[in-house]
Amino acid sequence: MRDAYHEELDSISEGLVEMARLVGSAIGRATTAILDADLKLAENVIAADEKVDTLQRDLETRAITLLARQQPVATDLRIVVTSLRMSADLERSGDLAQHVAKVARLRFPDSAVPGDLHATILEMGQLAQRLMAKAAEVIITKDVDLALQLEQDDDAMDLLHRALFQHLMDDRWKHGIETAVDVTLLGRYYERFADHAVSVARRVVYLVTGEHADELAPPTTVEGA
Repeated sequence: MRDAYHEELDSISEGLVEMARLVGSAIGRATTAILDADLKLAENVIAADEKVDTLQRDLETRAITLLARQQPVATDLRIVVTSLRMSADLERSGDLAQHVAKVARLRFPDSAVPGDLHATILEMGQLAQRLMAKAAEVIITKDVDLALQLEQDDDAMDLLHRALFQHLMDDRWKHGIETAVDVTLLGRYYERFADHAVSVARRVVYLVTGEHADELAPPTTVEGA
């Protein structure tokens, strides 16, 4: 019975990793769709979010069943409760990737992003994908130092978000209000996506240590590395 119980715990973790990989792929494909005005790709991203939602519902059901039947304590209880919260973060990340794709669909056959901002949006999309890939690695490895690094990595997204906003506020902006709204929303979607990746990592820190990430010292780097 205990072996089956721990297998179920492992399967919940595997489900989280699959969700992280799916939403990471989704934000990458959504970025391509928004920059290339690729309607077919945008539609694929929008439709694929249902798989993420299904995984989240299944994981939630299994976690609640474990709570009811096994009444886990200590670390096992942290695993189940934290997994529920991580699945919510990942499901929301999938929604944000879908939102990016919906902007691409809304503005088709035009691109919602002006040419002079393509590089910034591309960088935000690539960074979002890398952050989620690292979050998936953290779920697998339970590496606290790697998890804490994610928050530092997110600083780069915050800088890109601020740069995007400064561009919008520049007196030389010439792309109109509608495009300004689109770009503002896109910047927010990427910034929030990154925040959810960080949140997943922070929850792993709590799962492993029983302490919240902001209670721990940030990882130190080796001199000369």
